[in-house]
Amino acid sequence: MPKAYSQDLRDRVIDAVAIGEESRNGAAKRFGVSASCAIKWVQHYERNGSRRDRGTGGHRPSAVRQHRVWLLSQADADSSLTLQSLCERLQAEHGVRADPGILSRFFQSEGISFKKKRVAYRTGSTGRRAQANSLVSTPETH
Repeated sequence: MPKAYSQDLRDRVIDAVAIGEESRNGAAKRFGVSASCAIKWVQHYERNGSRRDRGTGGHRPSAVRQHRVWLLSQADADSSLTLQSLCERLQAEHGVRADPGILSRFFQSEGISFKKKRVAYRTGSTGRRAQANSLVSTPETH
């Protein structure tokens, strides 16, 4: 994995462009960095006034967690709720886009899972399932 460029090199490229000595491409060639790298460094400096590296990656907290109380109340209020319908409600009411996988992980962390009900399978025809899986609380195993 390549190493990050030094702060000194970043400063020299930004100074060469900011003072007006060279263009971004010229400074990149002079200091031996890619043109896109020099362009991004100078843009970041012009927009934010910062010469420091922005960093890479990192953890981005889930937007779903902010609506924990609402999600749990929805699960309690409607036992036939599906993850897909909950995704649609979350989008409509709070403007938060989530897919069923995200909500599945959220509910698993809260101790709630989808459980198949054997009675529902015996009552319907074998060709079609009329009911969706519903949310059910599970006991803590920790």
